[in-house]
Amino acid sequence: MHSHSRDHGHVHAHDSPGSRVLKWSMAATLGLVVAELVGGYLGHSIALVSDAVHNLSDVPTLVISWFALRWAERPANSEKTYGYHRAGILAAFTNAILLELVALFLFYEAYGRLRHPQTVRDDLMIWISLAALAVNGGITLALLRGRRDLNLRSVLIHNFGDALSNLGILAGALVIRSTGANWVDPAIGAAIGVLVLWSSYGVLKESTHILLEGLPRDMMLEEVAHAILRVPGVQEVHDIHIWTLGTDLHALSCHVRIPDMHMEESEKLLADIRERLAKEFRITHTTIQFERAGLPRSAGYFMPEPYRSPKY
Repeated sequence: MHSHSRDHGHVHAHDSPGSRVLKWSMAATLGLVVAELVGGYLGHSIALVSDAVHNLSDVPTLVISWFALRWAERPANSEKTYGYHRAGILAAFTNAILLELVALFLFYEAYGRLRHPQTVRDDLMIWISLAALAVNGGITLALLRGRRDLNLRSVLIHNFGDALSNLGILAGALVIRSTGANWVDPAIGAAIGVLVLWSSYGVLKESTHILLEGLPRDMMLEEVAHAILRVPGVQEVHDIHIWTLGTDLHALSCHVRIPDMHMEESEKLLADIRERLAKEFRITHTTIQFERAGLPRSAGYFMPEPYRSPKY
């Protein structure tokens, strides 16, 4: 017997607060990029130019994330049988790769300026970094409510990193004003590159794990198996697979051995297993195959050691 269940509760992403925040963030970020590029060019500041490039990378990030929010709620069809829940995860993975490339560019530019320092206009650095701090800090605060979504979390971490880099530029401008040490500017540019690498690593690691259908980080396979074994009537559980379809949407497939019983009883047992999985592990998408106890197991595929109930 097979069971297949799915939670059909959908929210229209284009009406969601996260989608609206992303649209406003795109407009604010584009304005900030223009201001930093102009200010960096006029003020001979590699830190501002680096931060402008950093913020420019936010634009495709925000666009991809916005589209991902809309795509993630599209219904399943004959080709995409699981729907588009992975769109947000794929967006997070793509964003992280873009950030790694931006960091390499920042290191290259900072190295060139360290070898050949230029006089920097600290007044432009101060005012533009203050404006950038207000924009990036505002976007970060607006995205805090959606931080459980890996897609939105990648944008939040990115903008939080932007806000920290703005603080660094502001502090560097004040140091340059008081000491005249122009090498501080490319040093800040290199530090921003390190910050980009650090902020993107966690998102890249987690999104890769999900795309490779790894076990969700907050679960242990043994705990899930033993929870199923605690359901009265279950004798053995094997061939368990658990993976993530999208943010907070987990799927499970397994084989369960049960004694001979009527169809009505097996349906009740199936409902009990589903309820326990949903309640204890938030697993709402399940495919469970029942097998009669006492029958030989199929030799057609590799199967790890099964989990057995001590009662049988």
